[in-house]
Amino acid sequence: MHGGDWVAEVLQAHGVRFVFTLTGGHISPILVACQQRGIRVVDTRHEANAVFAAEAMSRLSGVTGVAVVTAGPGVTNTLTAIQSAQMAQTPLVLLGGAAATVLQGRGALQDINQLSLFRTTTKWSRSVRQVRQIVPALVEAFYQAQSGVPGPVFLELPIDLLYQQPLVRQWYGIRAGGRGLGNWLVQRYLRFHLARLFAGASTQPTITPKAPNLPRPGSSQVARVAHKLRQAERPLLLVGSQALLDVANSAALAAAVDQLGIPVYLSGMARGLLGRDHPLHMRHQRRSALREADFVLLAGVPCDFRLDYGRHIRRSACYVSVNRSRRDLTRNRRPQIGVLGDPGEFLRRLGGELAGHSGWPAWQATLRQRDAARNLEIAGQALAPTGKINPLHLCQEVDATLGPETILVVDGGDFVATASYIVRPAGPLSWLDPGPFGTLGVGAGFALGAKLARPGAEVWLLYGDGAAGFSLAEFDTFVRHQVPVIALVGNDASWSQIARDQVTFLHDDVGTVLAHTNYHQVAAGFGALGLALNDPEFIPETLARAREAAAGGQPVLINAIIGKSDFRQGSTSV
Repeated sequence: MHGGDWVAEVLQAHGVRFVFTLTGGHISPILVACQQRGIRVVDTRHEANAVFAAEAMSRLSGVTGVAVVTAGPGVTNTLTAIQSAQMAQTPLVLLGGAAATVLQGRGALQDINQLSLFRTTTKWSRSVRQVRQIVPALVEAFYQAQSGVPGPVFLELPIDLLYQQPLVRQWYGIRAGGRGLGNWLVQRYLRFHLARLFAGASTQPTITPKAPNLPRPGSSQVARVAHKLRQAERPLLLVGSQALLDVANSAALAAAVDQLGIPVYLSGMARGLLGRDHPLHMRHQRRSALREADFVLLAGVPCDFRLDYGRHIRRSACYVSVNRSRRDLTRNRRPQIGVLGDPGEFLRRLGGELAGHSGWPAWQATLRQRDAARNLEIAGQALAPTGKINPLHLCQEVDATLGPETILVVDGGDFVATASYIVRPAGPLSWLDPGPFGTLGVGAGFALGAKLARPGAEVWLLYGDGAAGFSLAEFDTFVRHQVPVIALVGNDASWSQIARDQVTFLHDDVGTVLAHTNYHQVAAGFGALGLALNDPEFIPETLARAREAAAGGQPVLINAIIGKSDFRQGSTSV
């Protein structure tokens, strides 16, 4: 067995069924060994999208996603995606090729100091220096990715650790004989280095995955929060992505939130937790609700820009925060009760403590009335003429056509933010967005990973036309690997999220103007079905045709020409 075989053995032992990659000579043994063991190798057109696909696999399956990239530019191309995964707290293993150990620092092809790039963007990074270190190092990588606050890790695997020893011997130029003391010394050093590189390679340790170390809330903390909650008159619950890290218990989490009876706002991966029409789920006027609530529980949600750094929560309220991250627990505002632990587990246990409680019907009714009033306003705005397709009306039609087994992937600014007010995820683990880093370009990679993680689901990718440019080439990947996703581009020929305030305050649209590009023709060129949509009367027919084609195994892109609206005026976040 060569080093690539050992890598594949460890991946298999950890339940990995897919690796995402863009191929390169430095990593070929890993890819070949994975395929030989039944691990599907899915190659993308850009390394960032391989990482995004691995992140989606992690989020939806509960099995840590794996991306494998070649040395140098292959590694550097992943940096934005890795930083995005770190801020989203997604467990992920990135394997990077590297120049041969004996040539590093001597000007070898694609040789750079890769570890220095990942010191701040990953929670753990290492370079393997001997073949016998591959198994323990990779087992530790999975452990580190999953433990505590999850996140991406990076393991560097130099090329001479992955290929067979006789071939590496040839690369080193080791041969018998040779004249001169200098040549003799070089040959002696190379033999020593090679022997050390492969020492003990055939006796790798047993591959035993390590159970991750997770912070757990204490029983006394659960009881204390339950006591405060019973005293509240206007409690509010905010659930974030971190509560859904325990994928296997997502249904139990939904049941616990239902049992608690607290009006709840959902964000990130928690969207869809309670289904489409649950009476406890509030969608609008969150800021007003926070300012009126006398008890606020943040479950896996930090007080960052999304909550105006904690200023949305009234000072007199009992503020409780539950988080795996000690830093996020007290970021910007210290809670009265801070619980360092998994927020999903905490809510499941809190639901048991509140069993039999009558809930807060009057407070729920007040918030539901506000939601209903806001929905009526949106319905009225959806009827307004925009010169082209009204984006709110388009989102309403999409929402109406979605089935119960749908995953929504969103990638963009203005159009996607509009959709978040209207399009309702069908259930738990059915929404993937750019996360707190606000990373444009996640769409195709997320959609790829989502469809492979749950092949029975209908995967919709909602694109802004700006964001579509980052990953449109992955339609080639969808076609080659027979991954039938449906992409809908909200095409208003503008970076509208930026243009709104830039034009208002600076009176110039420089850098924000795009064109009504024929994105559907680009997708068709890759072998997908491309559909143009520029008339609202044809929306239902076009959406139905897209669903039919995807059900038959063909990827689809709908290029919808949308008009301008004032729905999100003044929405820039800082």
